[in-house]
Amino acid sequence: MSRSGQLPAVGPALDVDGWPVHELSIAQSIVDTVTERAAGRRIVEVRLRVGRLSGVVPDALRFSFDLVAAGTPAEGAALRIDEPAGRAGCRSCAATFDLPNLVLLCPCGSSDVEVLAGRELAISAMEVA
Repeated sequence: MSRSGQLPAVGPALDVDGWPVHELSIAQSIVDTVTERAAGRRIVEVRLRVGRLSGVVPDALRFSFDLVAAGTPAEGAALRIDEPAGRAGCRSCAATFDLPNLVLLCPCGSSDVEVLAGRELAISAMEVA
């Protein structure tokens, strides 16, 4: 709690310098992967699938990508992020339904659900020059 007695706002985890930690390491992995695949060619665009239930903050990932891409063949590359919605299936009533967040509860009231989509975190394509 803060000195005012209020809980701090929830956001991405930051390191001591204020950088988004989780997204920074993900961005580094993305840059490493696409740079290796590009084999020295300049990377023009990277396309990702980042599910809305993945726990990754797209804006923080974009910011981090620009930081770690500096000085690499990915510097200046456009980062396009597709954000698939969450979907789940209920084992009790067999319904499939949208999941706006990780509250795993079927409209029928059952919590016996399986997440079907929305946790994706993948490089879907890249364009090189």
